[in-house]
Amino acid sequence: MTAADDLIERVKRLLGGDVLDSHSQCGDATVIVPLAGARECLRRLKLDPELAFNVLIDLTAVDHLGREPRFELVYELYSLGNGERNHLRIKYTLAEDESAPTVSDLWPTANWHEREIYDMMGLRFDGHPDLRRILMWEGYPYFPLRKDFPLAG
Repeated sequence: MTAADDLIERVKRLLGGDVLDSHSQCGDATVIVPLAGARECLRRLKLDPELAFNVLIDLTAVDHLGREPRFELVYELYSLGNGERNHLRIKYTLAEDESAPTVSDLWPTANWHEREIYDMMGLRFDGHPDLRRILMWEGYPYFPLRKDFPLAG
């Protein structure tokens, strides 16, 4: 068993039935959770004394145009606690008309990541303290990283 497989088993023990799927590839551990329980799963991963994923390295969105649900959120978590250095990827999907829960209160850096995803992909984060555009101007009608972004002037 690889270190990534061991980490996935530890996460499964913590999250139980909230784990929809998981896999490890090239030493990376990935766990897929449902949108409805995503915030609670992320909170538990951060606060668990054994796993202690205290760093949100990155948060990004993927546009799977033509597939439903269309979007996927990807959280890159890192644990600096307990003498271990664990890296975990958490994913969940959401439809175009759904919003994601904010985690900006769990990891302050998520504030900027969530604003960028809102600005570039048009995804909303429930409970975000300041969800406004960060790169494009207010009133800009498009979301530049969506696959259906108009390329012609």
